[in-house]
Amino acid sequence: METKTGTNDSTFLSMAQREGANESWRAGGYLRLSREDGDKEESDSIANQRELIRAFAGKLSGITLVDSYEDDGYTGVNYERPGFQGMIQDIKSGKINCVIVKDLSRLGRNYIETGKLLERFFPFMGVRFISINDAYDSNNPNPQTDTLIIPFKNLINDAYCADISKKLRSQFEVRRKIGDYIGSFAAYGYKKSVVHKNRLEIDEETAPVVRDIFQWKISGMSQQGIADKLNALGVPSPLEYKKYSGSKYSTAFSANAHTKWNAVAVGRILKNDLYTGVLTQGMSTTPNYKIKHRIKKLKTEWVRVEHAHDSIIGFDDYALVQRLLSFDTRITPGGAGVYLFSGMLYCGDCGRSLVRKPVKNSEYAYYVCSTYKKGECTSHRISEKLLYDSVYAMLSGHIRECLEISRVLDFINDLPLHRLETEKLQKQIDNQDAEIKKLANRRVKLYEDYTDGIINRDEYERFKTIFETRSLEAESALNTLRGELERVIGGGEASLWIDYFKKYNNMQNLTRQAVVELIERINVYEDKRLEVKVRYLAEFEDTAFYIEHIRNKDVALSEDKVVV
Repeated sequence: METKTGTNDSTFLSMAQREGANESWRAGGYLRLSREDGDKEESDSIANQRELIRAFAGKLSGITLVDSYEDDGYTGVNYERPGFQGMIQDIKSGKINCVIVKDLSRLGRNYIETGKLLERFFPFMGVRFISINDAYDSNNPNPQTDTLIIPFKNLINDAYCADISKKLRSQFEVRRKIGDYIGSFAAYGYKKSVVHKNRLEIDEETAPVVRDIFQWKISGMSQQGIADKLNALGVPSPLEYKKYSGSKYSTAFSANAHTKWNAVAVGRILKNDLYTGVLTQGMSTTPNYKIKHRIKKLKTEWVRVEHAHDSIIGFDDYALVQRLLSFDTRITPGGAGVYLFSGMLYCGDCGRSLVRKPVKNSEYAYYVCSTYKKGECTSHRISEKLLYDSVYAMLSGHIRECLEISRVLDFINDLPLHRLETEKLQKQIDNQDAEIKKLANRRVKLYEDYTDGIINRDEYERFKTIFETRSLEAESALNTLRGELERVIGGGEASLWIDYFKKYNNMQNLTRQAVVELIERINVYEDKRLEVKVRYLAEFEDTAFYIEHIRNKDVALSEDKVVV
């Protein structure tokens, strides 16, 4: 293999030979490659650099190549590279007193730090520095050119890295906005698509675990209780699963060889809206390409794309869990769950929460206002049994009403005119949705044309404004059509809330899951009067109004099929 050593190889080599003829230099070759810096893998590969340095050192008298130091995949901006730090330690210990690199950019791309090495550290340690392609040898300086050319090359390397960083940031921002996932690893429950590596798809092996975690939380289990159950079942934790699946993921949070589930890991899953199909990225950044310390961005600056991937958890279940997480609840003594009405009971007068008071050596318990002992409110005392019986009776009645509404809506949706109107609106929605996706692709193509120099800055800004305006108009039209469709279908997407009540049709007793899924809050008044605020009350009233609207338009409802 022919090795190239620069445009002035013969002159530079002869000068270096003369300079080192009477001295013994113990040299170390330094090699670095990083595509993050825009390095070309073929021309700047580690193997090519090693061969170039070996061949060059072999032609110099007085220089012995004793070691080489490699950093494959490390940016030149950061000097905390293992190979580089190893070379610095060997310089300090006296193992080497000469450093040879292919060119200055291999040593680093930070103008200030590279300048400190060349002008301070290497001279102070008596180290000879040779950059082959730059025809630079610190033992054979050229005062007329080195004081200008070498710093200028370092500045160019720094500027090149800054330009690459700017382009990468812009590309990442565009990809985030179109819903591409740019993270290194998929979250637990998902995996990267084999066809499109920037898309997430459901991992059928771990997604059921995520669903179980949400359902257990809704049923009343605490985060630690859920973690204990997963460990008892032998379910690998997220970190263990990544190791098991061959991922090279590493974290500073794991101190043990085998990481188990804990309340924190469960909490992270419960709070992550990624499982509803929402992709939120760009939540943190670095100040610039030289500083790797990450800082949090304002929430308004986050990039949030809905329906970016298939959901594992329905949005209603996710919202319910977030409400449960906000409750100040206590776990039952010796148990892994919470009390039946924990976080649901409030004083009807002062609005503060009610607290549970068990009677010693008895199964009897009652609730009182939390501010009673402070003298700020009356007791509002109510027994747990009376509370249970009253809520059960009220909830059972409401469920029967919801079932009747569902029966009426099913009949209405079977009417021919109703189906035609629904199909027409759905077709308009599909057309608007396709238009939005087409405009998003056009914006991406527009940016690519700009970065490739096909269009200038003015053309880019003009067309960008046009596409953004069209997108906003299409989004507005889409929202209007969806609202109209919900109004027309009544019993379709707009009444999915009924399913929450229908599944408790044959409820024999109250459970924690039924309470949190069907009830928003319970207000208790001094006279033991209860105000049970069910969830989806607005939807219930809107649907009832819709049915009344249909009746007023004299829609033919058969008396023998339905009673309104």
